[in-house]
Order: sequence, then C-alpha cells, then structure tokens
Amino acid sequence: MKKVVVIPTYWGRPSTQGWKEGDAVYDHPTPIDKQGTLGRTLKSMKQLNTKDYKLALIVCPTCKKIEAEAAKKVRNICQQVGLEVPTFIVTSDILTKLHNDFSQDDTNSVSKILSFCGYPNVRNICLLAAELINAEVAILIDDDEVFELEDFIQRAVEHLGEKIYGKSVNAIAGYYLNRHNTFYDDVEIQPWMTYWDRFTSKARAFDQIIATDPRIKRTPFAFGGAMVIHRELFRQVPFDPQITRGEDIDYLINCEMFGYSFYLDNTLSIKHLPEPKEHPEWKRVREDIYRFVYQKVKLNNQVEMPNMTIVTPEDYDPYPGEFLKDNLEEKIFKSNLMLSQKYLSEGDVEASNEALRNIFIAVNQATPEFNPFMKYCQTQKIWSDFMKVLAGNQTKSKIVAEFQIR
Repeated sequence: MKKVVVIPTYWGRPSTQGWKEGDAVYDHPTPIDKQGTLGRTLKSMKQLNTKDYKLALIVCPTCKKIEAEAAKKVRNICQQVGLEVPTFIVTSDILTKLHNDFSQDDTNSVSKILSFCGYPNVRNICLLAAELINAEVAILIDDDEVFELEDFIQRAVEHLGEKIYGKSVNAIAGYYLNRHNTFYDDVEIQPWMTYWDRFTSKARAFDQIIATDPRIKRTPFAFGGAMVIHRELFRQVPFDPQITRGEDIDYLINCEMFGYSFYLDNTLSIKHLPEPKEHPEWKRVREDIYRFVYQKVKLNNQVEMPNMTIVTPEDYDPYPGEFLKDNLEEKIFKSNLMLSQKYLSEGDVEASNEALRNIFIAVNQATPEFNPFMKYCQTQKIWSDFMKVLAGNQTKSKIVAEFQIR
C-alpha cells in the first residue's frame, strides 16, 4: 500500500513585524526568522521502524511575500534532519503547474476551491498532493506533533480496507496525547464555561471512544493532525472550503453524508505539543461561534439526494453534537454574558465588550448568506470530477517532480 505522510507547515512574517491585516490567520505560525517546531517533528520520524512511505511538506505562509523564504526554510530544515525517505516540498506553484499541464476546462472549476490560505483549503492541498504523488493512503500530521510509536505507519494502515458491520474502513482517526500523556485537552475549566462546556463534552466523548474497547470503532470526532484517509475516500470527498475552523470534524460529517464512516483506532496516538495560543478567550469563542453556527445550518439544510445520507446532531453526541442543536444560541448567550462579567471583574472593559459582541455576531452575522449544504454538494462534485481526471492521468507524478528534494 503506497503511503504518504503529509504535513502542512505554517509560517508568518518576521517576529518584528507580526501579523498584518490581510494575512491568513493560523493559531501559531512560526515567524520566518525562527526555527519553529517542524524540525522536532521530522526528527521524531527517525524512530519510525519503516521507511516505506513518502513525505510531503505543504508550505503555508500567512502572506505571499514570505512564501519563497518559507520554502527555503523548510528545505533547510529537511536537509538538516536528513530523513531517508522521498520528500516533497509543495508550494502554491503547484497550482500554476496544474493549470499549465491540464486543460482549462479541467482546472478552471477546481481552481475556485483550491487555495493555500485557510485550514480547510490547506487540508485539500494535502489530499491533492497525495493524489499527485500517486499514494493510496494519505496520513495527515501537523508540524507541532511528535511521533512516539515506532510502528505508527503500520498501525495507521493496518485496518484500512477491512469491513466492520458491512461498512468499509476508508478513514481512521488517531488521537492526540498532551504533554502530560493524557488524551484530554490541556485546559483549565473556568466558571464562565458553565454553558460553553466544549471541553467537558469533548472529555465525555473521549472517554466513550478512546478509552473503551474495541480498538476500532465509529467515532463522532476526528483530529486533522492524526487522520488516515484512503484514496477511495479522498478522491470523492474534500474538506469544506467555506468553514473557518473545525475542518477536521466537519470533514468527518461530510464523509458520513456521502456514505463513508470514520473509525477511531484507540492505539494510534501522537504527541501534540502546540505553542501557546496568543488569541484572547473572547476571540477563540468567536471562532467557535462561526464554526458551530455554520455546521448547524449545513445540517439543517440537508435534503434527500441520491447516494447521500441524512445525518443529525444526535449522531455526533456528546461532541460536537451538543453544539449543533437548537439550544446553540442559548449557549452562546449565557456563556458570553458570563465571560463578559469575568472580564469586567478583571477591569478589562474592552474584552468585556468583545464578549458581548459575540452574542450580536451569533444572531446577526454568523449565519451564512448561502445554503452551506448545497454549496458543499457543488464543491464535492467539482472535486470528485477533477480527481477523476487526475486519477486517469498517467503523467500526473511529473507535476510534483520538481518539488522533490530527496
């Protein structure tokens, strides 16, 4: 089984400049004048007990200006680590090559949904790279993780293709271990979270799925940095470019709409060591508001269509299902009132007002102006048609040839 480990790596302007208006927004892109965490991830791959895979690094700059420098930086890190596997450094130039090597009819439509900007778009580039490299399996990892299992690669693909209760296993979710070697979110639960019980809901879901037998089981959640996808699936189902965050669980939901099930392997762990988040709590809640409102509207707009399955919030209980139901607006209202009061007690009037503004945004701005279900169905059709063109092209590997460094 031909395998590719795909790692998007995020880079920002020099630390003296920081983020500027118009730049892509990521949780913790590495300033271009720093080394970041990618080298640590690659070094940890040296302990893997197989070299039977290829490696694709997707260079994701926050702005076009630093793209060439970021690609050079990634190349230097790769050369310093010296992994003895075929390695590709993929930049946005690959989209230009697609336009040059394929007919306009084939590329014009898909160019509308292919981009290096934003988490779901980056994930789609990961899937695209897997197809161009001619891999049968894409193993998606993030650049702030560390491999600790020597047999991670073998474990990742061990159950792909099997049937469980008549359903083919085309997608496997692994899970994160934090710096304390537990699978829970490394956060401190605060009183204002009483109604925004996201981490409590996740903990219950983790206890139900990760901590119990059998090893392989259906899951309502998945992690973008520990995701194994067979090409039968990634040729058919893309990430939704319209969602801003939570693209991993949204992808799981999309897959199930199209009849594919995600299974979690409770032995497939990877250490997640993210840099501290710089955004304030009110902003992180705001991102969640946009995400959950979008997903809720997408679920509510489902209609019967051939070869598709209607899914419900209850299918994803306790998480994310508890945030996709009719009481979402109430959760947002109560939790942001409490968060606002917390900020006031600390004397931070500006942050208090931003928390209150979250309530306004949820009611007046977060709901998409288009039908997200129908929009995604259109995206899926464009994606699957284009992937069919790629799959049938015998020279597609030449497109990524110049991106190979080893």
